Amino acid sequence: MYPPLPPRSIGIKTLAGKYILDTREEIGYICDMKTPRTLQEAIVYFSDLDRAFEYAIRLRWPDGKVICPRCSSESNYFIKTRKLWLCRSCNRQFTLKVNTIFEDSALGMDKWMTAFWMLVNCKNGVSSMEIHRSIGVTQKSAWFMLHRLRAALHNRSFGFTKKMGGPSTVLEADETYIGGLTKNMHKERKARLWKQGGMHSGKTAVQGIFDREARQVRAHVIPDVKRETLQNAILKNVKYGSTVYTDSAVGYNLLHSRFVHDVVNHAVEYVKGRVHTNGIENFWSLFKRGLRGTYVAVEPFHLTPYIDEQAFRFNNRATKDNPLNDSDRFALAMSQVAGKRLTYADLTGKNESPRHLPTGTGEAQVPF
Repeated sequence: MYPPLPPRSIGIKTLAGKYILDTREEIGYICDMKTPRTLQEAIVYFSDLDRAFEYAIRLRWPDGKVICPRCSSESNYFIKTRKLWLCRSCNRQFTLKVNTIFEDSALGMDKWMTAFWMLVNCKNGVSSMEIHRSIGVTQKSAWFMLHRLRAALHNRSFGFTKKMGGPSTVLEADETYIGGLTKNMHKERKARLWKQGGMHSGKTAVQGIFDREARQVRAHVIPDVKRETLQNAILKNVKYGSTVYTDSAVGYNLLHSRFVHDVVNHAVEYVKGRVHTNGIENFWSLFKRGLRGTYVAVEPFHLTPYIDEQAFRFNNRATKDNPLNDSDRFALAMSQVAGKRLTYADLTGKNESPRHLPTGTGEAQVPF
């Protein structure tokens, strides 16, 4: 047992020294915190705006060279009292938020980083109402914040980056439908949907590809489930000669001309040796669990950002080969905020309304 210590003050709080945690070692921990590993530590860590500012700078410019987001010049100087830089090349001011998803936001980085931590680490996502209650912003602001954060998680993986697979790699491909459950619909609406095109009428189709070796998934919204649509997506994202497993849907016929293709008939069995689609089905299960339990209702217009959010968490979950923790996942997400912008007009589809240009001039009053 530690001996009793005389009363002492830190800020406005007086510690009497009666308990084990109330020690000099604990005081040192409070004054000199390490990088946060849990949500509780993150809230305390980012509550200090200077510390959050320095942490965000290290993630945006990891080499320590601050670059002007307008002219890409490294010649600038820092104005400490206002927490902004003045570029010597273009003679314009810029803050940490310029040319990022945080641009033109009056909210401090303490709120932004806490919300980002929750979004990338909560397995089933986090709703705008929960962000509203947790960090003290309106529900409308929280909804806009979450969509801006999802924009940072988007990596344009489907058809834009390196192809998946290889000659000795196994992949799974599948599609699913996002919408209301037919069994929960009124019989009149159910009959109307059957007349319009069957049980999937009115729902949004999503296709996904899962790499068993890399444990990575790619998914995107598709206009239909025709053979041309499904196979074009596989051709754009999978290397020739890879092994591709699918279900017995007719849209995947003729894949054997470019890939080693095998199918499993779900009407008979779900696993046929190594041939199954349980990996991508696992992703669909997690994705739909978040939609039904956390977000409740998502419009097709906004579905893609929710797919990006779930794919980021799925692709960066902890494994034996890649033992990521919450702090690593958050740091990775924060490193992707630069070069992306989402305005409220773009988000809501009101592109004809007057829009504020991303000049960054409005951030001089509240730079951080």
